[in-house]
Amino acid sequence: MNRKSIIAVALASLVGLSSHAQVKVGIITGATGPGASLGIPYKNTFTVLPKTLGGEAVQYIIMDDATDPTNAVKHARKLISEDKVDLIIGSSSVPSATSITDVAAELKTPQIALSPVGPAASKNPWVFTIPQPAAIMMGAVADHMKANKVKNVAYIGFSDAWGDLVLNGLKSHADSAGIKIVAEERYGRNDTSVAGQILKIIATNPDAVVVGGSGTPGALPHVTLAERGYKGKVYHNHGVINKDFLRVGGKNIEGGFAPTGPVMVAEQLPDSNPTKKPSLDFTKVYEAAFGAGSRNAFAAYSYDAYLLANSAVAEAAKKAKSGTPEFRQALRDALERTKNVNGTHAIYNMSATDHAGVDSRARVLVVIENGDWKLVK
Repeated sequence: MNRKSIIAVALASLVGLSSHAQVKVGIITGATGPGASLGIPYKNTFTVLPKTLGGEAVQYIIMDDATDPTNAVKHARKLISEDKVDLIIGSSSVPSATSITDVAAELKTPQIALSPVGPAASKNPWVFTIPQPAAIMMGAVADHMKANKVKNVAYIGFSDAWGDLVLNGLKSHADSAGIKIVAEERYGRNDTSVAGQILKIIATNPDAVVVGGSGTPGALPHVTLAERGYKGKVYHNHGVINKDFLRVGGKNIEGGFAPTGPVMVAEQLPDSNPTKKPSLDFTKVYEAAFGAGSRNAFAAYSYDAYLLANSAVAEAAKKAKSGTPEFRQALRDALERTKNVNGTHAIYNMSATDHAGVDSRARVLVVIENGDWKLVK
């Protein structure tokens, strides 16, 4: 073969390779800062996933926003403008995830949020969310309260968007469940004491207390209630379902309730539950890398984001080449057409008017017994 033939073959090979450009995905989580107990497992999942996405080679570019919305915005802009990612997945706190939504819309890049976003952001056509909406999850709490004749409830939650979402989720069910909210208190994610707020709550003599925190800071109100001798029921939300929360709370949080996705009690589910198999598959892969008992709800949210992206990329790749505006648009459209993707937390069915795409099958209620989660049947 002469020199010209060799060059021609080489060029043809390069053209062939360029027609299969690598899919790039930007991952943003709060692996440090006050939300680190959530951000780390969110991040960990992306280190054990397959090397392809939707049949295409994939590169995950992982960044830490330190649980700071300002950092989240900077990272999102860099990932899209400089790294040319096709998709953003993140972030792991409500304020950070919500802050990224404006960037996603401006730069027309789909975002799969790993935490719920505010009401306005949820209407953004470029944003899809994995975690169950607070209203769906708090419905399980309200049902349990009603069945146990709880009438008066006090609330204490973060003084930010997550605290708002949990409270509004509770309020959406309160009237129909015959529940009166007798106190509303707030605290900061970095606060080390809520003694004043708990004294006010106990003074109202509530039948139950709902805590709107997440991660390890979500344990503080429950611990303080126990230390003050409160004997009523304490309910949390799906933002506390990890081992670090159980470790920090210790014996003080025994008997506490929380809604969660089915993945956390997969072994306790009937075989007919469509989330059982993907949950057990995820658990096997995750615990092989991070140790027995390391499964957690937040790492599972990342796995569900992967499942959605895997389905959507396969469809988008038929219409456009990764790294182009056309591919990002096709990917957004494919995410919106998601149908019957069985995840660890839910069965996802997206539409133009619903970018969460989950129903009551996405929740179960668990109780803390002997330092672990047990399904409430």
